[in-house]
Amino acid sequence: MVWEQRWHPLRREWVIISSHRNERPWQGEHVADAARALPAYVPECYLCPGNARSSGQRNERYSGVFVFDNDHPSVGPGAPSAPPAPPAAVYRSSAAGGSARVVCYTPRHDVTLSQLPESEVLALLQVLQAQYRELGARDDVRHVLVFENKGDVVGVSNPHPHCQIYATNFVFKTIELEAEAQHGRPLFREIIQAEEDDGRRLLVRRDQALSFIPYFARYPYETYVAPRETHASLADLNTAELRDFAAVLRETLIRLDNLWRMSFPYVMVLHQAPTDREYPGFHFHIEIHPPLRKPGLLKYLAGPEIGGGNFLNDTAPEEKAAELQAVSNIHYTQGE
Repeated sequence: MVWEQRWHPLRREWVIISSHRNERPWQGEHVADAARALPAYVPECYLCPGNARSSGQRNERYSGVFVFDNDHPSVGPGAPSAPPAPPAAVYRSSAAGGSARVVCYTPRHDVTLSQLPESEVLALLQVLQAQYRELGARDDVRHVLVFENKGDVVGVSNPHPHCQIYATNFVFKTIELEAEAQHGRPLFREIIQAEEDDGRRLLVRRDQALSFIPYFARYPYETYVAPRETHASLADLNTAELRDFAAVLRETLIRLDNLWRMSFPYVMVLHQAPTDREYPGFHFHIEIHPPLRKPGLLKYLAGPEIGGGNFLNDTAPEEKAAELQAVSNIHYTQGE
């Protein structure tokens, strides 16, 4: 049993770990497994090759990774100019400019990132490297956020495997906090060293990359994937590093799926340095936030998180890591 507070050095906040609460009686809502057989191509899918999107534009008949400008962007070059300042001095507003794009991983509608061969995961990461370089070089962009929302329970409207890119004229708050925490200090390298010294929370290890559930995890099964060396962004990884990173990411996602033999939902975010100036010490990594704490049971954000501002994790990171260490690294749909 773990019942304590743990310091989150990247966010500079305490996380409450209370693993004894994971066995408390539960009479709330359960989330049904939305597993269903999907065809490789769906005529009405707006992400499948050759299909028309809601904008009327038609996708290329792509065979690999496909990138296009989002037809319904949250940020973009068409954002209106900043409105006049409100009468109340405490309020401010500004334009949400930049660019929003969609990245389709594969023409196949019936797979997820964990089911792609390693070569295709590597090809995707190479495309994301190019996107970061291109968008980050623009004068109207300060930050490039890449993220994937996966699964019905996180609100995904289309199961076709894809992620999104928000290249913005502002820096997202979490990245801003991480940049401040790591400024001039190899903080993430210290985290990696601490995890390797302990060993209990490590999931996948290669020469140039590794994954682990951090000591300060806010969600059950929250997982970090990182290169061993400090790089500001994915774009800075060399060929050897990128290959190991792709292998670690793929195996990590396979282990999550294999845990309950289901397509594990998550929010996955690439934490990369802002592009408006140099950020010494910033260590690129991916954070995977699965919302389930048990099969069919969501980790809800409630009073401590929404009201109090501190996460309460009902599970011990060491226990969750042990569960993932014990499963196969071959995807359950491919036989074990």
